[in-house]
Amino acid sequence: MHAAWLLMVASGELPARILHIRPPRFVTADKPLVSEVDLLLREFPEVRSAQVPEPESHYASVDTGEIIRSLGIVGDHPELKKALEIAATLASSDVPILILGETGTGKELLARFVHLASGRPTERFVTINCAAIPNDLVESILFGHRKGSFTGAISDQEGKFVQADGGTLFLDELGELPLETQAKLLRVVQEGQIEPVGAGKPVDVDVRLIAATNANLARAIRRGKFREDLYYRLNVGEIRLPALRHRRSDIPKLALAVLDRVNASLKQPKRLTTAALQRLQAHDWPGNIRDLANVIERSARLARSPVLDADDLLLSEPVGHADPLAALPEPVEGFSLEEFLSSARKQLVLRALEISQGNQSEAARLLGVTPQAVHKFLRKTKQ
Repeated sequence: MHAAWLLMVASGELPARILHIRPPRFVTADKPLVSEVDLLLREFPEVRSAQVPEPESHYASVDTGEIIRSLGIVGDHPELKKALEIAATLASSDVPILILGETGTGKELLARFVHLASGRPTERFVTINCAAIPNDLVESILFGHRKGSFTGAISDQEGKFVQADGGTLFLDELGELPLETQAKLLRVVQEGQIEPVGAGKPVDVDVRLIAATNANLARAIRRGKFREDLYYRLNVGEIRLPALRHRRSDIPKLALAVLDRVNASLKQPKRLTTAALQRLQAHDWPGNIRDLANVIERSARLARSPVLDADDLLLSEPVGHADPLAALPEPVEGFSLEEFLSSARKQLVLRALEISQGNQSEAARLLGVTPQAVHKFLRKTKQ
């Protein structure tokens, strides 16, 4: 039994401290009666401190667990833990990092984790969405420009690289950058220099570059849309974030964490039933964590009852035009048509109220029923 406790503490499953108590007759003047066991080195603290000097590097003193908590990163699925471990390992170096993952998987959050664990100034984290920049302004926004370098350049302008000097620059949607800009970005990665538009000479910058994309860069390279040399230069540190449907065990934890945040702004806190959590866990979440957070917040704010059951969840419809009858359940033994229709009716009324922003008359018009029917339904759900 003692061995089981030791293994649980050593693996992190049980947050506890193991104390070693020496029999008084074996205690000398230089040994304490009680000391804490270090399960990683299988030594006692006083022995460890004598054998292993304290690290001088700032990076070794970074508490990644505290950073994870401060950022609100939730989950313990092996794929997520693997991504965090790689990020923590790469954080102290200056190698560029490429984060791959679907929309809504938390790529910017992981980039912030790397930055905070890197030891660079906390506030020097600059983000930019490459897909949101007009093509004719990309270089000016990234590298800056000098007064008069083009029409409208009425003064010198710092670019994002200069703003991030000494810190981290996060380029989201990297695959959207024009090829010409990709070539200049490659020079920055290789030489640590930028050339503002109209400057005529390079400027040294010390920037940790983290890029992210949900695109298939290998396919983009084959189509001539992305530079192969830039890809291989950036993916020195490649991290893949799993889709939410691939880490279903984390869904209940994420849902409860989001609900705690939403409850902080509600007059009447809401709770999720086991059935609601099971429905959330079974959903595929095409929009990943962002999609889950939106559903929890929307459902909590519109629910009339303090307890959210499975049919109180306002799940978004998947993108596309699938056969609406394909989602109907298969009648089996124990199936109740009345319960299914009641749940479907509730979902439709709640959806109509969401679309009409709570206007009962408008919701009734959308549903093809009388306002009295909607009012009766709402009164019944409050009971």
